[in-house]
Amino acid sequence: MKFDQEELEKLHLFRRVAPESVWGLLSACPVVWLSPGELLLERGQSNQRMFLVLEGRLSVHLDGPDSAPIAYVERGSSVGEMSVIDDSPASAHVRAEQATRVVEVDEETFWRLVEASHAFSTNLLLLLAQRMRASNQQLLSGSRQRRQLEVEATVDALTGLHNRRWLEETLPRLVERHRDAGAPLSVILLDIDHFKRFNDDFGHAAGDRVLAAVGAAIRGRLRPTDLSARYGGEELVVILPATDLAGAAVAAERLREEVAGRRVLSEGRELPPVTVSLGVAALSGTEDAAHVLSRADVAMYQAKAGGRDRVVCWSGA
Repeated sequence: MKFDQEELEKLHLFRRVAPESVWGLLSACPVVWLSPGELLLERGQSNQRMFLVLEGRLSVHLDGPDSAPIAYVERGSSVGEMSVIDDSPASAHVRAEQATRVVEVDEETFWRLVEASHAFSTNLLLLLAQRMRASNQQLLSGSRQRRQLEVEATVDALTGLHNRRWLEETLPRLVERHRDAGAPLSVILLDIDHFKRFNDDFGHAAGDRVLAAVGAAIRGRLRPTDLSARYGGEELVVILPATDLAGAAVAAERLREEVAGRRVLSEGRELPPVTVSLGVAALSGTEDAAHVLSRADVAMYQAKAGGRDRVVCWSGA
């Protein structure tokens, strides 16, 4: 089975190539029909051939021949040239998407084409540059998607703070680091007062607005080195590295005032004032993250019992 010079001129790699300079080489190359689904290249296997697509379409697969295609090789395009150039195995599975006719160019003929035609070599370089740019763009897009997924996996959507999963992974490391260095670290645990009433009296949308407002208040008051997370429900945690109990008490009071001074709107109406009760504890001795957080929790419940909208620092043994 052969192909003619008219088909040659439609191949991207042979645009502006004088037919007489390459036809003697290509006319001896076999032309192969592939059935729909037939595998042309297998990832990881040796390949010393370039294939020129005369008719039909090829699909490119990374994870396996039956995985979703990542690209298509259309009529007039080519595949396999990279394996010929760098003598490497095929980097993907390539199969016929439909009945497809290809010209099979072996390694010796490929390099003779490069020597015979400057225009062919130029087209080849342009093709490789285009594929490299496309690959780089794909990598960049994938990197951005991964970063976005990482953010979504560790950030609470309502408050904009980190989530509990992040807290449980990060706080133990911070505690261990500061404990080993003998450096101060404090934790603030705050709870939104009468949060259930907002949900019951004004609807869950109002509760969401309250959580968002408190999250914004925390983000607006933190230093660059401070960290925060939604612990669960209406409880939020602030981690203050390099901060002793006295400094953390000042920071907690500022947070309390910031929340109390915010107007919160839901569905066009202003909600009752939002307040928070805050418990503060500083890292002590050889305790772990769970212990210091537990002490902040006790102090927070003391703030609740003492009338809410206030800061209580741990004073127990």
